[in-house]
Amino acid sequence: MSTLRELRDMSDDELHQRERELVDEVFRLRLRRASGQLANAMKPRDTRRTLARVKTLLQQRRATRGGAA
Repeated sequence: MSTLRELRDMSDDELHQRERELVDEVFRLRLRRASGQLANAMKPRDTRRTLARVKTLLQQRRATRGGAA
């Protein structure tokens, strides 16, 4: 799991890449949970929360750039 500080230090391109990775991971975890192969039941929740953090940071950056222009 990435901390908020680590995410804030990433560039926009890195955040977009991390967002794609997390979306894929959420999908894989959902499949593993459905098939009963998921060992850590908290992993999907943590992954979704990290994804939400990434999306929030991207949205804040878009709003900041839009407001300054």
